[in-house]
Amino acid sequence: MRNPNTNANWADIDIRLANSEDAPVIEDVLSQSFEEYKSHYTEGAFQAAAPPLKAILRRMEEGPVWVAEQDGEVVGTISVWRKGITLLLRGLAVLPAERGRAIGKQLLIHVARYAFENGCRRMALTASPFLARALREVEQFGFERSPTGPESVHGTPVYSLTKRI
Repeated sequence: MRNPNTNANWADIDIRLANSEDAPVIEDVLSQSFEEYKSHYTEGAFQAAAPPLKAILRRMEEGPVWVAEQDGEVVGTISVWRKGITLLLRGLAVLPAERGRAIGKQLLIHVARYAFENGCRRMALTASPFLARALREVEQFGFERSPTGPESVHGTPVYSLTKRI
């Protein structure tokens, strides 16, 4: 494992399409990323945020899943599926030790490029209010919260956010 105290730059991160062999590592990244918030989620909502291996494999059938790597180690992930002209994002996660290095932003840029190249006109995602750092990041990237306020997914409040492409 690399030293988390080093100041790596954007060139150190590679984003690639994941395959089924990556699923266990993606499961681990999602679990580590959301574990500190587990007490804020209902059981069903936590399973949606940090799904088990079978669900990750199912996601890979529904749409592309990418991983962010540094020195061959997966440090982040995101998955999408298309609904009409909208690209729905889910599973955006960065290992806790790697936060603050713009890895999430790099994943968002990659997905926005993918959306544009594939004729999508908007991107959408949901995020829980207690994920304040993630909410700030996606809003800085141009996502806007729905004016209707938090809704609920599996009994856990979430904001719906969208971004025009």
